[in-house]
Amino acid sequence: MMMKYFVLLCVASLALAEEKYTDKYDNIDLDEILDNKRLLQAYVNCILDKGKCTPEGKELKDTIKDAMTTSCEKCTEQQRKGARKVVKHLKENEPEYWTQMKAKYDPGDKYQESYEAFLARDD
Repeated sequence: MMMKYFVLLCVASLALAEEKYTDKYDNIDLDEILDNKRLLQAYVNCILDKGKCTPEGKELKDTIKDAMTTSCEKCTEQQRKGARKVVKHLKENEPEYWTQMKAKYDPGDKYQESYEAFLARDD
């Protein structure tokens, strides 16, 4: 009986370890969004609960807190690259958006060290 429980626990752990965010929107054109102030603002407003969300914006809003707190551990490779690209753009070109996002999703800078380390990596 104990062995069956152990095997079930191991299988459940593996299933959870393999959990990733949906890759449904991995092919979205980030450059188009980042190069279009109106489009970028719409996504930021969605994420900050200040405006309507597209389906991909809602998906991002639903996962952003978890991604920030876990250093994007459930992200696909494409999502990791995209997250780094977007944050770099925000920090360099739209710092007020980045400040607002950090205030909403990490108000005490509790996760700053881990997500900054993630952003600095190249994996």
